[in-house]
Amino acid sequence: MINLQHRSYQKELMDGDDIPFAAMAQTLKELNIVNTRLGGHAITTKGLKQLISGREPVSICEIGCGGGDNLFALYKYCNSHDIPVNFIGIDMNEACISFARQQYPALPCQWICSDYALVEWKDKKPDIIFSSLFCHHFTDEQLLFMLQWLRQNSRKGFFINDLHRHWLAYYLIKYITKFFSRSYLVKNDACLSVARGFTKKDWQQLFQLAGIKDYRINWKWAFRWLVVSVNKQNGV
Repeated sequence: MINLQHRSYQKELMDGDDIPFAAMAQTLKELNIVNTRLGGHAITTKGLKQLISGREPVSICEIGCGGGDNLFALYKYCNSHDIPVNFIGIDMNEACISFARQQYPALPCQWICSDYALVEWKDKKPDIIFSSLFCHHFTDEQLLFMLQWLRQNSRKGFFINDLHRHWLAYYLIKYITKFFSRSYLVKNDACLSVARGFTKKDWQQLFQLAGIKDYRINWKWAFRWLVVSVNKQNGV
């Protein structure tokens, strides 16, 4: 059985620079299916609900937005609850941004192809910033910077939806993707993503080192962590 005591830093194929657009598009489509059927979008919506106030207008930014499916899921939620909303989607992969624009042309979103840390806000900072299946691509040292950046650049707060590093999750996704995925990226990266994921103790240590005290960690099916941090100075 694989040893998952510590996070893996083995690089995923999806983090490469020379992925053909067709391969990336297939991967993004499958990630949307996984998020829809295994509750990933529902978890993201729960994170949003912890940071909004009634029907007040809200600006939402996703870093590592991929193909835009998370933002579209939140758009549907806000529309159904009469919440005025605008979005910002940031990803440094040009293929992801191109795919998102093609998939969701009607989404009220500013798409930005950039490293999230290099983005400068034209008017004011977003109310809420979040990431989904993004943090596990980074080292602990990089995550400390990210957590502090999320804190400093969100007006109301931020949330994170990412993987629980667990042996059962590792083997489940390994065999699910082996038989059902058509993406060589997904087949290679799915179980590796779990190995790069987190335990609750990992998150507690990261937030302590980042100097952030106001946060909540909740385990969600299927093997996800929802981490929410409210900016009490400006938050809800």
